[in-house]
Amino acid sequence: MKQYMILLAISGLLAACNQNANTTSAVATTEKATTANIPVMKFDKEVYDFGKIKAGDKVSYDYAFVNTGKSPLIVTDAVASCGCTIPTKPDKPINPGEKSMIKVVFNSAGKSGLIDKQITITANTVPAQTMVHLVGEVITK
Repeated sequence: MKQYMILLAISGLLAACNQNANTTSAVATTEKATTANIPVMKFDKEVYDFGKIKAGDKVSYDYAFVNTGKSPLIVTDAVASCGCTIPTKPDKPINPGEKSMIKVVFNSAGKSGLIDKQITITANTVPAQTMVHLVGEVITK
Protein backbone atom coordinates (compact mmCIF):
# COMPACT_ATOMS: atom_id res chain seq x y z
CA MET A 1 0.00 0.00 0.00
CA LYS A 2 2.91 2.34 0.80
CA GLN A 3 4.36 1.81 -2.68
CA TYR A 4 1.00 2.63 -4.23
CA MET A 5 0.82 5.94 -2.30
CA ILE A 6 4.39 6.86 -3.28
CA LEU A 7 3.68 6.02 -6.93
CA LEU A 8 0.49 8.11 -6.81
CA ALA A 9 2.38 11.09 -5.29
CA ILE A 10 5.12 10.91 -7.96
CA SER A 11 2.51 10.70 -10.72
CA GLY A 12 0.77 13.77 -9.34
CA LEU A 13 4.05 15.70 -9.25
CA LEU A 14 4.91 14.77 -12.81
CA ALA A 15 1.45 15.77 -14.03
CA ALA A 16 1.71 19.13 -12.26
CA CYS A 17 5.16 19.81 -13.74
CA ASN A 18 3.95 18.92 -17.22
CA GLN A 19 0.98 21.31 -16.93
CA ASN A 20 3.34 24.06 -15.79
CA ALA A 21 5.57 23.50 -18.83
CA ASN A 22 2.59 23.74 -21.20
CA THR A 23 1.42 26.99 -19.57
CA THR A 24 4.90 28.52 -19.84
CA SER A 25 5.10 27.52 -23.50
CA ALA A 26 1.71 29.13 -24.21
CA VAL A 27 2.79 32.37 -22.50
CA ALA A 28 6.06 32.48 -24.49
CA THR A 29 4.17 31.91 -27.76
CA THR A 30 1.71 34.70 -26.93
CA GLU A 31 4.56 37.10 -26.07
CA LYS A 32 6.34 36.35 -29.36
CA ALA A 33 3.14 36.95 -31.33
CA THR A 34 2.52 40.21 -29.48
CA THR A 35 6.05 41.61 -29.93
CA ALA A 36 6.01 40.70 -33.62
CA ASN A 37 3.10 43.10 -34.17
CA ILE A 38 4.36 46.07 -32.16
CA PRO A 39 5.28 49.45 -33.62
CA VAL A 40 8.98 50.24 -34.06
CA MET A 41 10.37 53.80 -33.93
CA LYS A 42 13.42 54.05 -36.23
CA PHE A 43 15.20 57.43 -36.17
CA ASP A 44 17.16 58.83 -39.11
CA LYS A 45 19.61 60.31 -36.58
CA GLU A 46 19.68 59.70 -32.81
CA VAL A 47 22.39 62.26 -32.02
CA TYR A 48 22.36 65.78 -33.49
CA ASP A 49 25.54 67.86 -33.10
CA PHE A 50 24.71 71.56 -33.49
CA GLY A 51 28.40 72.53 -33.38
CA LYS A 52 29.39 75.78 -31.68
CA ILE A 53 26.89 78.52 -30.86
CA LYS A 54 26.98 81.75 -28.85
CA ALA A 55 25.38 81.87 -25.39
CA GLY A 56 21.76 82.99 -25.77
CA ASP A 57 21.26 81.43 -29.22
CA LYS A 58 18.45 78.96 -29.80
CA VAL A 59 18.87 75.71 -31.73
CA SER A 60 15.99 73.71 -33.15
CA TYR A 61 16.13 70.27 -34.72
CA ASP A 62 13.53 67.81 -35.97
CA TYR A 63 14.33 64.19 -35.07
CA ALA A 64 12.74 62.39 -38.02
CA PHE A 65 11.62 58.81 -37.57
CA VAL A 66 9.56 56.16 -39.35
CA ASN A 67 7.29 53.50 -37.88
CA THR A 68 8.84 50.30 -39.26
CA GLY A 69 6.53 48.11 -37.15
CA LYS A 70 3.25 46.46 -38.00
CA SER A 71 0.82 48.52 -35.91
CA PRO A 72 0.18 52.24 -35.23
CA LEU A 73 2.83 54.02 -33.16
CA ILE A 74 1.54 56.27 -30.38
CA VAL A 75 4.01 58.69 -28.78
CA THR A 76 2.68 59.39 -25.28
CA ASP A 77 5.44 61.64 -23.96
CA ALA A 78 8.66 63.45 -24.86
CA VAL A 79 10.71 65.03 -22.07
CA ALA A 80 14.15 66.60 -21.92
CA SER A 81 16.81 66.34 -19.24
CA CYS A 82 16.62 70.12 -18.67
CA GLY A 83 14.03 72.89 -18.84
CA CYS A 84 16.15 74.70 -21.43
CA THR A 85 15.23 72.01 -23.99
CA ILE A 86 11.62 71.73 -25.17
CA PRO A 87 10.54 68.66 -27.19
CA THR A 88 7.23 68.52 -29.07
CA LYS A 89 5.71 65.11 -29.83
CA PRO A 90 3.31 64.16 -32.65
CA ASP A 91 -0.37 64.57 -31.76
CA LYS A 92 -1.73 61.63 -33.76
CA PRO A 93 -0.77 57.96 -34.19
CA ILE A 94 1.83 57.14 -36.85
CA ASN A 95 0.74 54.23 -39.04
CA PRO A 96 3.18 51.54 -40.21
CA GLY A 97 5.48 52.95 -42.90
CA GLU A 98 4.63 56.58 -42.07
CA LYS A 99 7.19 59.23 -41.11
CA SER A 100 6.92 61.80 -38.35
CA MET A 101 9.21 63.86 -36.10
CA ILE A 102 9.98 65.04 -32.60
CA LYS A 103 10.73 68.78 -32.75
CA VAL A 104 13.28 69.97 -30.18
CA VAL A 105 14.23 73.57 -29.30
CA PHE A 106 17.28 74.26 -27.08
CA ASN A 107 17.74 77.70 -25.50
CA SER A 108 21.40 78.26 -24.62
CA ALA A 109 20.77 81.30 -22.39
CA GLY A 110 22.81 80.88 -19.21
CA LYS A 111 24.66 77.84 -20.58
CA SER A 112 28.32 77.43 -21.47
CA GLY A 113 30.70 74.68 -22.48
CA LEU A 114 29.93 71.26 -23.87
CA ILE A 115 26.25 70.37 -23.95
CA ASP A 116 24.54 66.96 -24.11
CA LYS A 117 20.78 67.21 -23.71
CA GLN A 118 18.92 63.91 -23.53
CA ILE A 119 15.36 63.67 -24.84
CA THR A 120 13.37 60.66 -23.65
CA ILE A 121 10.48 59.58 -25.87
CA THR A 122 7.83 57.26 -24.46
CA ALA A 123 5.68 55.27 -26.89
CA ASN A 124 3.90 51.94 -27.29
CA THR A 125 7.17 50.30 -28.38
CA VAL A 126 9.43 47.69 -26.77
CA PRO A 127 11.28 49.05 -24.90
CA ALA A 128 8.79 51.80 -24.08
CA GLN A 129 11.42 54.55 -23.93
CA THR A 130 13.81 55.71 -26.63
CA MET A 131 16.46 58.38 -26.15
CA VAL A 132 17.93 60.90 -28.56
CA HIS A 133 20.64 63.47 -27.85
CA LEU A 134 21.29 67.09 -28.76
CA VAL A 135 24.99 67.88 -28.39
CA GLY A 136 27.27 70.82 -29.10
CA GLU A 137 29.20 73.61 -27.48
CA VAL A 138 28.02 76.98 -26.15
CA ILE A 139 30.68 79.70 -26.39
CA THR A 140 30.52 82.62 -23.97
CA LYS A 141 31.58 86.08 -25.12
